[in-house]
Amino acid sequence: MREVLVDARGRTLYLYTPDGKNKSTCYGGCAKAWPPLLTTAKPRAGAGVKKSLLGVTMRTDGKHQVTYAGHPLYFFASDTKAGQTNGQDVGGVWYVVSSAGKKLEKQAT
Repeated sequence: MREVLVDARGRTLYLYTPDGKNKSTCYGGCAKAWPPLLTTAKPRAGAGVKKSLLGVTMRTDGKHQVTYAGHPLYFFASDTKAGQTNGQDVGGVWYVVSSAGKKLEKQAT
């Protein structure tokens, strides 16, 4: 079983397929539904996370968004508890991220 990437509080992280490598395209209403994972410091790898795949990109508003394998990372506003994956395959463009840095196309567990 592939592990799902989560933040320090166990909230599922997603990638947005229209994004470019290290470049977010989710702003405005998109970012309200899909809040970006922001940081003010260098991100730290937790258990099962490859430190070499962690990075940061600057958003157009000057904030720093965490990336993994070049994918800007997001939460889904409708995930209200740790471990939820309600954003999986929404619109055919939002996917859970595996610990290998790939999108998981099948329903996450």
